[in-house]
Amino acid sequence: MTLARLAALHGVATSYSPSPDRTVQASEAAVVAALAALDVDASTPEAVRDAVAARERALRERLLPPTVVLWTDTDTDAPPEGPARDGAKPTPPETPEALTSLPPGTRLTVETEDEGPLIDLGDFTGAAETPAPSTALPLGIHRLRATTPDGTTAEAHLVVAPRRAPAPPPRAYGFLVQLYSLLSRHSWGMGDLGDLAELASWSGRALGAGFVQVNPLHAAVPTPPGGAGDPSPYRPSSRRFPDPVHLRVEAVPEFAHLGGEARERAGECLERAAELRAAVLREGALIDRDAVWELKSAALELIRDVPLGPGRCAAYSDFLAEHGEALEDHATWYALAERYGPDWHAWPRPLQDPASPETARARNELMDRVDFHERLAWLTDEQLAAAQRAARDAGMPVGLIHDLAVGVHPDGADAWAQRRHFAAGMSTGAPPDAFNAHGQDWGLPPWRPDRLAESGYAPFRALLRATLRHAGAVRVDHVMGLFRLWWVPTGRTPVDGTYVRYDAEAMLAVLVLEAHRAGALVIGEDLGTVEPGVREALRERGVLGTSVLWFERDWDGDGLPLPPERWRADCLATATTHDLPSTAARVTGAHVRLRHDLGLLTRPLAAERAEAAADVREWLALISRLGLLPGGAGREEDEVRAVHRFLLATPARMVGVWLPDTVGDRRPQNLPGTWDQYPNWRLPVADAAGRPVTLEDLVAAPRLHALLDVFEALRPHPPRTR
Repeated sequence: MTLARLAALHGVATSYSPSPDRTVQASEAAVVAALAALDVDASTPEAVRDAVAARERALRERLLPPTVVLWTDTDTDAPPEGPARDGAKPTPPETPEALTSLPPGTRLTVETEDEGPLIDLGDFTGAAETPAPSTALPLGIHRLRATTPDGTTAEAHLVVAPRRAPAPPPRAYGFLVQLYSLLSRHSWGMGDLGDLAELASWSGRALGAGFVQVNPLHAAVPTPPGGAGDPSPYRPSSRRFPDPVHLRVEAVPEFAHLGGEARERAGECLERAAELRAAVLREGALIDRDAVWELKSAALELIRDVPLGPGRCAAYSDFLAEHGEALEDHATWYALAERYGPDWHAWPRPLQDPASPETARARNELMDRVDFHERLAWLTDEQLAAAQRAARDAGMPVGLIHDLAVGVHPDGADAWAQRRHFAAGMSTGAPPDAFNAHGQDWGLPPWRPDRLAESGYAPFRALLRATLRHAGAVRVDHVMGLFRLWWVPTGRTPVDGTYVRYDAEAMLAVLVLEAHRAGALVIGEDLGTVEPGVREALRERGVLGTSVLWFERDWDGDGLPLPPERWRADCLATATTHDLPSTAARVTGAHVRLRHDLGLLTRPLAAERAEAAADVREWLALISRLGLLPGGAGREEDEVRAVHRFLLATPARMVGVWLPDTVGDRRPQNLPGTWDQYPNWRLPVADAAGRPVTLEDLVAAPRLHALLDVFEALRPHPPRTR
């Protein structure tokens, strides 16, 4: 009985391949630690032997796995309530592999998730060629019960999902922006949901844009008094609820009814907000999320004292009822964090359990604060809905694309409320590869695949519903995590990690199901090292990929830039992302100088510059041969436009424009590998000279309109007068 056998039985890898021609063995310590996080003891040879025997016996004796997937035919080119295609013939559902080994004569019944009548599917032969149980099962999550002729019974969650996620519009282009970086004359020191609604409305109506993709708007971990907050939107406290720091305070209806001393204090908040805004826009200050939240929370405390009108009160009650225990847990964590600090591991031990009697008593004692945080979630949800409504009213076929971060902060609300579903003592990351010899540790606890399956993927389903609530699409960060994640034991380096596998079919089924229910597209961030077969599996289920121009080379051939006709169609094509140099920085080489100035280069500056320049020359040479750079190389603005002409020459269904590219910004929003050496996540959109650009300035910028003229063919109507 070997450790490798035990690891395989639990989906823990004992080796990985950073490249097709190389295999690396995971350390025994990493494998043992990953198994321990799954409550499997592999600390001694005897423990390994016993654990293998127990697992093999459990698999041999079980009738059904915890979750079964049934793919079924449906019209995924329209929202769920849309009409079926004329002449469309339903494809028989695929027989789930889990049912092919059932004993002959096994009777299957299904109870629908809305507690409807029991559906008797009749006897099942257990043969692989036997048709799937039924074409009449509704989409959703159900309870499947199997009863063998000898009376043995078993139950499982049954996911009935459409074969593919909704298809994108014929073709669309749109903007990619980090919302905090886009300030207007109304912002309180960082971009907000009012700014997002304005950007969507203007770009949809005036430019014919089809979408706006934003950074994750998840709720952040509060900053302890006197501490420094983590501005990264990719390490949230909760992915289930949005962050109220994005609220446009003046747009909260009750703000208009402030009176007396409360109005004066709110006025003081507005004055201080103007100072924060001016400091960023005119004095070179960085975006200070903590300072912005301090002001907004003070104003929101005043607003809460304004009684809600009958209609508003009913809407709030509906919101509370809809989100139930999840919202109550979320708000309770924030109330407790105000008293005990934002790391729940340091709270009194009874309060570390969200279900303990002590936590219930604390919730009652802090009910006023719990209600405050529940109300903040409601207000933010309302403004998110308004932003998506503005986008759709402007004619956008997609509207807002929300970004789903790969995980949550280990000290935050989700890790506390859903602690049973997270692997204790583990962090997600990436193994060493050609881009990072030391690997990566993202500091995010991974979900336990076994607990997800046992719950019918309830946490994942709830997360997707929350993300898609006011979205036309979702971008799934590190979508490869649906298949496997690199687990790093706490206190060890990323080199000492190993991969742990998830049930990708079930994860994809839930993703496609929830996208179908929302009528939303799914975009997977599949950049970097991708396991063979993953992109094919995603494409089969209608999940679009992400293609960034500078990475699209013929890696299996001559390594040269990939001609446009060889690009995949099912993708969102862009020139850059928030983690990469802007296009202006790329074509001018400014990104190399930046890394040199920060001491991040591992080779001489001249060598790095030469390599970067050669990369750009190869791309511009291809672009010139295609006639997409009429004036020839040499002028930065012309080269930036040519890069975007090239993106349009590909078959990509969606083309994204990095909003800072429209004004020549040369600074990345995030520089991987840095912490305090560079102001990650704290820079406003700026022009080529580094001067901050407001939303109002951007709308009138000649450089923006010159670039956007490239997309004239994708505009559904003539551009409006500027």
